[in-house]
Amino acid sequence: MHDSSIMRRADVTPHAAALIEGLRDVGYSLETALSDIIDNSITAGARRIQILTETFSDEPFIAIIDDGEGMTEDELVAAMRPGSKNPLATRDEPDLGRFGLGLKSASFSQCRRLTVISRKAEKSAAAVWDLDDVAKRNEWAVQLPDDLSAIPGVDRLGASGTLVLWEKLDRLTGGYSYDAAKRAEVINQRLAESERHLRLVFHRFMEESKPLRILLNGRLLRPLDPFARQNPATIADPEEKLPLIRGDVGIQSFTLPHHKQMANAGWEDIGGPEGHLKSQGFYLYRGRRLILHGTWFGLCRQSELTKLSRVRIDIPNSMDGDWKIDVKKSSAQLPPVVRDRLKKVIERILDGSKRTYRKRGQKLVDHERLPMWHRIQADGQIRYRPNINHPAFADFADSLPEGFRRGFFNCIALVGASLPVETLHSDMAGTAERIVADTVDEDTLVQAVQSTLSVLMDAKKDIKDIMSMMKDVDPFRSAWEDTQRIIAATLEAKENP
Repeated sequence: MHDSSIMRRADVTPHAAALIEGLRDVGYSLETALSDIIDNSITAGARRIQILTETFSDEPFIAIIDDGEGMTEDELVAAMRPGSKNPLATRDEPDLGRFGLGLKSASFSQCRRLTVISRKAEKSAAAVWDLDDVAKRNEWAVQLPDDLSAIPGVDRLGASGTLVLWEKLDRLTGGYSYDAAKRAEVINQRLAESERHLRLVFHRFMEESKPLRILLNGRLLRPLDPFARQNPATIADPEEKLPLIRGDVGIQSFTLPHHKQMANAGWEDIGGPEGHLKSQGFYLYRGRRLILHGTWFGLCRQSELTKLSRVRIDIPNSMDGDWKIDVKKSSAQLPPVVRDRLKKVIERILDGSKRTYRKRGQKLVDHERLPMWHRIQADGQIRYRPNINHPAFADFADSLPEGFRRGFFNCIALVGASLPVETLHSDMAGTAERIVADTVDEDTLVQAVQSTLSVLMDAKKDIKDIMSMMKDVDPFRSAWEDTQRIIAATLEAKENP
């Protein structure tokens, strides 16, 4: 062990200009940067957060204004210091911060000039980080302006609260520094993408009895619940608690409704831009704030059969170190003890999710009903084969001269043997909900309805049973109103020949 008293030392204070530019590339996107600023607002007790943007002017800006408790000048200067918190320190329950880097690194990732104005007990304080100024002076120093009247958004501050203003948006212009219209289009597109992220990340705060209100240019954002808990067809398992040294981990599984049980807009909203296949999996919340979603943490694969499964995991902020939450609060790793528990959860889910789809799939090939196709499972393979005994086929075959029947059934067998399995598989893996049954014209539907009715009535089936059997299979199911009309007309013609 060396005696530190005789050891020589050298000052290695980082170069301000170099390090502060490095903070810009932690890897934030616009939505994760905005989320980080909103975290600070929530920690400060804000109930209303306004995001204002000016994208068309020569000096575009984004402002985030809250009605939280605000800061004194000393507190503000401390908040502007990079690394203002020790990530190892214990924090209050609602504190969503981690390293004390968020405000700075999130802001610098989007702009070169960060202004923060905070008002506490009706007294205002302001501080500015201007990266061009830092590059020139190479000093760890913020500017403290006295005249705040010309700062965009300052008029929206109430008796207490904070305004975070981003100017010199060099990272958001998409390279269109001199084309104002194109630049505005790029920034507005990015804001539109961020909107869904904010609705999802903070949905639990927005759903509270006294909801957090986030407004984007005056428009209130609606919460986006990834578990569709308002839908009566959603299946929610009981929540389980996993007690650990640093607090409890809450785990709850949800199975979303089949897409036929949801309105199209709601289904698209919950699936997001990448669709349901990519948005299944674990949803990790830290202090009710969504950190990470759409991953199974490598415990199983994202598949078509599990795409309705989502698992909510709740951790307190005391577990950041165990979960390796990063600066951007957008990545995490599973502690081994939690991984073991989640493996069991996944096994249960895989069973349940497969049932939801299989139940529906079974209806399509149920022998008691009227399937156009048979699902044949043998020798470890699954084949789909047209059902040549279907009334529509059998009735038509009976009307053919003997010599034509064999050719007719051969044609049907050819259709079955050339089912485009690979294409279907790739479409189903991408956007299953967009695959629909083809429609048939009136003449074809009339022929199918009449032959089906005729065969089933000859088999002494009750008309109610016949209709319930037909309602479950295509082409009748997807054209049910027309089918009912044709049935009524056919029955009437039978009664009044």
